[in-house]
Amino acid sequence: MTRSVVLEPQSLTLVEAQKSNLTDEEIRYAVKKLQREPNEVEWAMLEAQWSEHCSYKSSKPLLKQLPSKGPRVLVGPGFDAGVIDIGDGWVVTLHIESHNHPSAIDPYGGAATGVGGVVRDILSLGTRPIALLDPLRFGPIESLHTRWLFDNVVRGIADYGNCIGVPTVGGEVEFDPSFKRNCLVDVACVGLGRKDQLILGEARYPGDLVYLVGGRTGRDGIRGASFASKTLTDKSDTERSAVQVPDPFTKKLIIEAILEAVEANIVRGMKDLGGGGLTCGLSEMAAKAGTGIEIDLDKVLTREPDMQPAEIMISESQERMVTLIREKDERRLVSILEKWEVGYAKIGHVTNDGLLTIRRGDEVVAKAPAKFVAEAPLSPRSSKRPLYLDALAEAPEPAIPKDLGQSLIDLISSPNIASKEWIYRQYDHEVGIRTIVKPGEADSALLRLPNTRSLALTIGGNSKQCYVDPYWGTVGVVSEAFCNLVAGGAEPVAVVDHLQFGDPGNPEVYWTFREAIRAISDYLKAVGVPCVGGKVSFYNEDSANRKAIKPSPVIAAVGLVESKTPKILQALREEGDDLIIVGNTSDEIGGSEYYEHIHKLTGGQVSRVNLKKEKILLRSLLRILRSYRVESAHDISKGGLAVAFAEMSIQGRKGITVDLDKAPNKTSRMDNLLFSESRSRFVLETRPRNAAGIVRSFKRLGIPAAKIGTVTDNGIEFLSNGQPIITIPLAEASRAWSETIPRAMEATL
Repeated sequence: MTRSVVLEPQSLTLVEAQKSNLTDEEIRYAVKKLQREPNEVEWAMLEAQWSEHCSYKSSKPLLKQLPSKGPRVLVGPGFDAGVIDIGDGWVVTLHIESHNHPSAIDPYGGAATGVGGVVRDILSLGTRPIALLDPLRFGPIESLHTRWLFDNVVRGIADYGNCIGVPTVGGEVEFDPSFKRNCLVDVACVGLGRKDQLILGEARYPGDLVYLVGGRTGRDGIRGASFASKTLTDKSDTERSAVQVPDPFTKKLIIEAILEAVEANIVRGMKDLGGGGLTCGLSEMAAKAGTGIEIDLDKVLTREPDMQPAEIMISESQERMVTLIREKDERRLVSILEKWEVGYAKIGHVTNDGLLTIRRGDEVVAKAPAKFVAEAPLSPRSSKRPLYLDALAEAPEPAIPKDLGQSLIDLISSPNIASKEWIYRQYDHEVGIRTIVKPGEADSALLRLPNTRSLALTIGGNSKQCYVDPYWGTVGVVSEAFCNLVAGGAEPVAVVDHLQFGDPGNPEVYWTFREAIRAISDYLKAVGVPCVGGKVSFYNEDSANRKAIKPSPVIAAVGLVESKTPKILQALREEGDDLIIVGNTSDEIGGSEYYEHIHKLTGGQVSRVNLKKEKILLRSLLRILRSYRVESAHDISKGGLAVAFAEMSIQGRKGITVDLDKAPNKTSRMDNLLFSESRSRFVLETRPRNAAGIVRSFKRLGIPAAKIGTVTDNGIEFLSNGQPIITIPLAEASRAWSETIPRAMEATL
């Protein structure tokens, strides 16, 4: 006999604490919808599910602007990962997540569980995780606290990824004072699976059994979603219970067990338990299908014997999945889970009443429509253009340095440009034997696929430029991602975005958020590529002075490389080869590493991408790369033309001589020509016999291009008016580029 819902809260203090994270409007909405006051368990569930982290209540209306459909898109935004058809019955899944607040107070555990969460997102579609990418942002590396965070975040990502056998094949790191209080720790994951074995996070079939698979439920991670949806304060360090505990060894077993069950056609619906725990997983699965779910909390395996219903429902303990199966498949599922020594519990079943019913034995402790729980009321936000933008746009030009060679050395040794080998050497980036192009070798990683194609992956952002100009800075971020893919011979097919900002209740912060979405939408529509998912992370700001991080949109992009495309790396290959520059250089120096690092200047004109010509440029470059006429290629981004050439030279251990007077440009100063970060530019190395034909191919399409140098056996040399203006021995450049981060981290350890 089931007793009625407990309507009276067990603890007024706890209920008030839960309600404090909801707005007055949300509290009134909840009472009106339920036609009664929610009880303690229900308030806890609503607090978790209606948090910004889980509900996207401030961003949903704007996110709809992003193009999400395309001929290869099988599953778009709204699920745990986007799904792309790559042909021959195979699919690739793609998602991105963050663990910013947890990493700020527990960098090792926060970063590790960030990896675990995004891996479960990929697994929940029934696909095998095959690669990770990790864009990271910290305060100045000179800070001891920054180095402590940096060291432990990298170790957390490395240890977790290495233990579960998923390679980290790419990423980036950006150091900036705005991240001193709020580091940003993002992880993207790519999966591979069969099209006919895809699983969605929907409870479509009443009568299906609900199995909770994996680790036991504990008190770690309780109110983690709420913790991620508020500003960090001086007291945040006391909220370590909101950080989940990673267990990569259990995760590896779960991966293999789940995939075996998927292969056996047992799983009918599946979702990972991340933010919001059981509340989020169950309500969203039922809401998407228009069904209901009933569970018994006494069946949930817990680590602590005295856990209360609210704690069980909102715990974010790691390594847990919800799977839905037919009753007739129980024995087969249990057999597979026991073979892999994975924990499990049958906790309930799917109903047709549209309700989320939570029992503890015979007592109903929570009952509400699944759609009501899953879909928070939207939070309308106002926006206002920040006044600081006008001042930045009028920033005065600095004096030209007397020693441009020293400026180049200073740039390639800056933490934002210098070699990141200290990071990726800690990762097993070849586990799984799919890695063709490894970290540091090219603008994008390359993985072997089971059909005739290869998969290119890249990820990145540029908070400095997005701060100076949120719209064009964000356009530049997307453009660089696509240029990275194409420089490796890949056709871009899909992106996911991660949009990281301060408090959305601040009109100036929300304005920059709107501009970032508008920029991504405009660029993707111009090139005809969809956004298949993403993540929004708000409340990244300092509570003491209410200073938000710089706007930090990150783009993860994937592309397909056809079987006959040559492998193209950054390193220069042969002395005597010609060097070609593609694209025009302008006085677009705002937000550049040159301004920020050399002159300590914030402001100026940010690069503006020609959206009408971008698609033509990318297609024409891809066609030339496929023609076997290019020996190496590199897009021009941070540090500009001079840094791009220097990186190719250092990696190939070859010298260069570059005549700057031949570079297509609209610049007014020599330092701008060298260090401008104008977008949509490339450096190509080719045999002398092919140079003229490549240049003509671009010019016929109205794309500026010119042969401007040669590969030599000397150092790095830039000429103007026939005279050297920069001459740097290769060994000196190599030391400057390779030693910055190791030297800084040795000072910590």
